[in-house]
Formats: sequence, structure tokens, C-alpha cells
Amino acid sequence: DGIRDVERSRGLGDVYKRQLLYNIDDNPPVLETVILGLQHYLTMFGSTVAIPLILAPAFGIIDPVEKGWLIATMFFVSGITTLLQTAFGNRLPIVQGGTFSFLAPTFAICGMAALANAGWEVRMQHVQGAIIAGSLVEISVGASGIIGRLLRFVGPITIAPTIALIGLALFKFGAPEAGRHWPIGGLTILLIILFSQYLRQKHRTFELYPILLAIVAAWIVSATLTTVGLFPEGHPSHTSLDNLKNAPWFRIPYPFQWGFPQFGAAAFIGMLAGYIASMVESIGDYYACARLSGAPIPDKHVINRGITFEGIGCLVAGIFGTGNGTTSYSENIGAIGLTRVGSRRVVQAGAVMMILLGMVSKFGALFTTIPQPIVGGMYCAMFGMIVAVGLSNLQFVDLNSARNLFILGFAFFMGLSVPEYFAQQPMQFEPAWVASILNTLGSTGMAVGAFTALALDNTILGTDEERGLKAWENH
Repeated sequence: DGIRDVERSRGLGDVYKRQLLYNIDDNPPVLETVILGLQHYLTMFGSTVAIPLILAPAFGIIDPVEKGWLIATMFFVSGITTLLQTAFGNRLPIVQGGTFSFLAPTFAICGMAALANAGWEVRMQHVQGAIIAGSLVEISVGASGIIGRLLRFVGPITIAPTIALIGLALFKFGAPEAGRHWPIGGLTILLIILFSQYLRQKHRTFELYPILLAIVAAWIVSATLTTVGLFPEGHPSHTSLDNLKNAPWFRIPYPFQWGFPQFGAAAFIGMLAGYIASMVESIGDYYACARLSGAPIPDKHVINRGITFEGIGCLVAGIFGTGNGTTSYSENIGAIGLTRVGSRRVVQAGAVMMILLGMVSKFGALFTTIPQPIVGGMYCAMFGMIVAVGLSNLQFVDLNSARNLFILGFAFFMGLSVPEYFAQQPMQFEPAWVASILNTLGSTGMAVGAFTALALDNTILGTDEERGLKAWENH
């Protein structure tokens, strides 16, 4: 059966390879490479901008110029890590960028009592320390080759609540932000739905850039109404270009630009849940990317190198201070399937664009002019999609099994309920560092859900078919 599965996969790979305009090792003409690279850059654009916009309020970044620097740093680091992965890692045409898996642990770290009155740079330093420490674990997991052995214990019953709780834990940032001014926030939501669902079959542009198109359209409406005086200064949807004027033209991000990282056990352990979710998701992306780009099926060596260099990418992100890590972008894998261009050189051209534009401060500052209701509308769509991606893993599980239903229901409920308990009654005892670890873990719904599902799924008796492991492995 295993041999037949491999042969079937190779057959599918050959079909995809014949349909490609450019295979993984092809080098298109220079002009085509630049244009196709720009398309990859635009594909990852929406998610990459979204993460710093989400993080800025959690860190307490108020100055729009500094917020622009954070956005520029995210693009700069994404370009570097994409080049590292495509040249030395798994060598697949796969884009590296920020990950939503790290948001919940980051919010928990920023909410620690010890950082309540700290400046945003101090919060950033503690998050950097957690990301750097976690990156060393990911590098070790990849370089030692134990990733395959570890994944035996992580099945769809664990992954579903882990990823879904990333989105569910962020519900407070959706409608409340969009509702600062519903006409613009609601317009953003409606446009995302229109472009991504109703019009995606009409033109490829809507399928590739629904989030970006919706943001730009709502942004133009806000800017126009600001210009004619309907949205005066102080209005939630007021759009001012003062942020753009105040930013310098060029600024090169540099290591430890916000200060030297601070390392703490509580922050480090809380961040590990984000790393687990990121690694499992990335491995699935490697198989999808290889299939669509005409590359051979990734073996354990390719996967080990890929995870190792994702860890190195997170280390780079921690050193430069993006406030986040790096992971593989599923959006760009989808773009390969749509454009039928699997060339590694094209993705590397897009990475060079990320680096160059990351050094233009005014480029990052431009996106700080997006009104908060637009950002809130984007949250509603994107976080909801993250929840759905998590739940999609349940297609492999026997949902008629009382065992599975109990584990899933309990993991979801505890992942939502336990953080509320810790918010109201944080633990206070000696040694303080132990209490801090428990408070950080307990405040991170994704970590609670992941550890709950992982423990129960591996200790309560159940067949591989019942747990969805057979179907998941074949998939």
C-alpha cells in the first residue's frame, strides 16, 4: 500500500509538472521573473501588513512612524528568511513570513503583570527573547531529525483546536475594532466577502488579492471622505498623510534596534505552543508546494532542512525585532497553483523586493494611515478563516466517536475558559518564576487547547482510523 501511495503521488506530481509554465529549476526571462516575483510579493502583502498592525496596540506602539518601522522590519526580515529557505533550506519556491500562531503567546507576554507599566520597547524585548529561545528549539528539532518522531504524537485531533483557537482567541479584536465606525468597517467586511467569494470565479485578480483589494478600496473611500471634510480629525475613519510626511525616506532595519532581548522562562514556554503549530503547518505546506512546483516529494532530509531554516528564520526575526517569527506562507503556494509558475528564481526575486522596500521608511509609514475600522474589518475575515483552517483538519477524524467528541469539545472549551480564569485570578506564589510560567501558559488559549488535546489523544484508547491518523498521513 505504501509503495502504491508513493507511485500515485509521483503520478500526480508528473501531471502537475506537465501543466506548469515554469518548473522549480527553470529561470524565466528577467522581465517575467521581476513581474512574477512582484506578484508573489503582492500575494503575501496582506498577511504581512496585518501582523504588525495587530501587534502594535498590544506592544503599546502609538507613534505612527515607529509603527511604520515595525512594518518595514517585517518585510525586510521576510525577504532575508525567504532567500535563506529557498537557497539553503528545503530549496522549494516557498515564501517565509510572519505567523499568526505567535499572536496569542505574544499577547500573553505583553499582558504579564511585570510589564504592565513598561514601555513598548521593553515588551518587545521580552517577546524577542521568547522568540529567540524558541527558535533554538526549532533549529534543534530540525537539525537533529527528531521532527518525524515527534509528529507521531501530533494528529488532527491536536492540530484542529490548536490552530482554531488562534483565531477564536482574537475575537475581541474583530467587531469592536470594526465597530469604531461601522460604515467603513462594515464596507471592508462586505468587500472581502464580495471579492473572495462571489467574484473569485470572475477574474483571477479577485482570487489572488481579495484582502488587498478590499483594504485599498475602503482606504480610498476613507481618504476621499476625509478630503471633502466628512471625516474630520479625531473621527475613527479619518485618513491623514501626516504619518507619511513625518517618516524619513530610508531606514535600514538593524539587529537589536529596540534594545537587547530579555529572556524569561514563562515567556519562552508560552511561545513554544506557537512554534508547535507553526512547524506542523509548515510541513503540510512543503508537500503542497513540492507537488505544485514540480519538485520531488519531500523526504525526511528536505523536511528537516526546512524546519531547521524556519528556526533560523525565527532567530533572525527575533534578532531584528519583528515581534513575530517566520513560517511558510500557504497563500503563495496557492499562487503557484493558479499561475502555474513554480520557479524558485521567481520567489527569490520577490524576496529581493521585500528587502528593498523594507528599507524605504515611507513605504511602511504609508500603511499606518489605514483607519482602525478597516483593520478591524480585515480581522473579522482573516481570523475567521484561521478558525476554519483549524477545523478543516477534522475531515480526517471519526466525528461519530464519543472519544473524539469529548477530547475536541473539552480542548476547545478549556482553551477559551482557562484564559478567562487566569485573567481574573492570576497565580501568585513562590517561587515567582514558576507562577509566571503558569500564568503565561494559562493565559494562552492555544497552548491550553494544544496540551489538553495532545495529552488526551495520546492516553485515551483509540484506533488510528478513529483518531484520523491513517487518513491524515495519506493526505
